[in-house]
Amino acid sequence: MLVWTLSLLLNNRRVLKIAQEELDKYVGRERRVQDLDISNLVYLNAIVKETLRLYPAGPLGGTREFSEDSHVGGYYVPKGTWLIMNLWKLHRDPNVWPDDPSEFRPERFLSTHKSVDVKGHDFELIPFGAGRRICPGVNLALQMLHFVLASLLHAFEFSTVCDEMVDITESAGLTNMKATPLEVLIAPRLSPTLYN
Repeated sequence: MLVWTLSLLLNNRRVLKIAQEELDKYVGRERRVQDLDISNLVYLNAIVKETLRLYPAGPLGGTREFSEDSHVGGYYVPKGTWLIMNLWKLHRDPNVWPDDPSEFRPERFLSTHKSVDVKGHDFELIPFGAGRRICPGVNLALQMLHFVLASLLHAFEFSTVCDEMVDITESAGLTNMKATPLEVLIAPRLSPTLYN
């Protein structure tokens, strides 16, 4: 997820700049990011949600089996039917995400979808699944992704060779990985004493 986030930010330098400005405002340049800072980083949180929406780690949700006969969306589904949710498609549904659903726009989580949660409470965004079978690592994944991303964006300037766009082609498989490696150039943003 960190690779996808950095790839999207490098292809959207305006968003990267806003995230770093937010870090400078709430953390400053005299110290490093701490766990307590993450709750103040609203724009960074929106970036993480938008990345999870566009590139969920598992684009197909886990297999579920209907325990009783049901009606879903006007269709009869008999007991024992297996269901595999296409999270990639669900997260790009134009009925739910009407403003360019395939575009990277973290701002949607600051306005129209501000209250949407990624922990399985809001079914329009369920990158970790939902219910009793939600990913058991959701809390650790979110904590680490927010903290590592904030630390990297705060400490380093990022760019690509010749300022080229990052290829965001996805590989085939059960896990959502980039088809090509991410190659970035980094330079320190902070005082040399903070890198010890």
